[in-house]
Amino acid sequence: MTSHLTLSSYRKMITQPKKLRTFGFGALIAILMTMIVVPATYAQASGPALLPDLPIAKTERDALYAQLTSQSQALRSISELLKTAAKLTRPTVVHIEADVTSSAQRSRGRIVEEAGSGVILKFGNDYYIMTNSHVIHGAKPERIKLTLGDGRQVSPQKILTDPPSDVAVIKIEAPRLVAAKIGSSENIQIGDFVLAVGSPFGLSQSVTFGIVSATGRRDLELGQDALRFQDFIQTDAAINPGNSGGPLINLEGEVVGINTAIASSSGGSEGIGFAIPIDMAMNIANQLVQTGKVTRAFLGVTLDAQFTPTVASRFGLPCPVGAHITSVRPSSPAARSGIKVGDVILEFDGERIQDDSHLINQVALVPVGKRVRAIIWRDQKPQSVIIAVGNRDGR
Repeated sequence: MTSHLTLSSYRKMITQPKKLRTFGFGALIAILMTMIVVPATYAQASGPALLPDLPIAKTERDALYAQLTSQSQALRSISELLKTAAKLTRPTVVHIEADVTSSAQRSRGRIVEEAGSGVILKFGNDYYIMTNSHVIHGAKPERIKLTLGDGRQVSPQKILTDPPSDVAVIKIEAPRLVAAKIGSSENIQIGDFVLAVGSPFGLSQSVTFGIVSATGRRDLELGQDALRFQDFIQTDAAINPGNSGGPLINLEGEVVGINTAIASSSGGSEGIGFAIPIDMAMNIANQLVQTGKVTRAFLGVTLDAQFTPTVASRFGLPCPVGAHITSVRPSSPAARSGIKVGDVILEFDGERIQDDSHLINQVALVPVGKRVRAIIWRDQKPQSVIIAVGNRDGR
């Protein structure tokens, strides 16, 4: 008996989600309805004439139907837009089933399958499926089944993964492949409309609609295998087990994220889903395709994960923004640039730093050897330094 309709706790939920304020589709409908002007002729239509036990005259019913047709135009326009975005996206989405049965489980006659989604992208002249690393983790290539949007099945030609970011790419070869259009996650804002496409509970080519509820979600507890690099987009578009690895789409039909996890107490969608920003995912995927591995930069510092308002006030900062440095490794890139214990990095390579996790992500995305300008807070004033970032592995 397989379990491809259910993912493990890591795939299904964030174990301790923070309390978040979300703005959902119902609110959108409420806003649109306030834009609909009811003609004065029917201002009293909610009175006794429309009581359930009193019939409505045919002429009045016809007039009300005509009124609905006019008033629903705004919603029909949005619906047509969503139909177009979904029509362009669905052929690029792949259903993935992976047999992750261990030798011990197989010897006991137990088969364990995981299900997820992926999106077809083009790198040069080659086609790859981008998905989550956890969707195929532990599965041999011959035990991964890939089903295209038109029902064809293809086999993996090459599999490349980066577990610390939960990004994976699978090379495929087949005629008439359709690649998705890549957007940018750099300018995503709270309130942007998005669609999530995937195979929740094995129901392939499913599309849900919502908005971006938040950006820059970090320090989320993802079961036993917490991701090291997090910078999630949060959305209230319904994401369920099986959506993992599928694309998050903007209204232009562009991929802006890769759906990864949900915060849930039931295992199903509760309106809090998380997606890897596509800019981050593409940075990793490009390295995997070009070199077969991901090389990350590093500074050589230890950061304060408990940078509280009290600590920030001692440095003259009005609030705990930035990354507070508690130690500097000798001969590291940070040490060579003059970074000192007690400094607070406020900006790195043009990006305003929110906290320690944010800095870790930004450094990891910078090419090794790049000279980066950073703004630090020292002696109660900002200062500029240049840092030549090193190789996390080779230093």
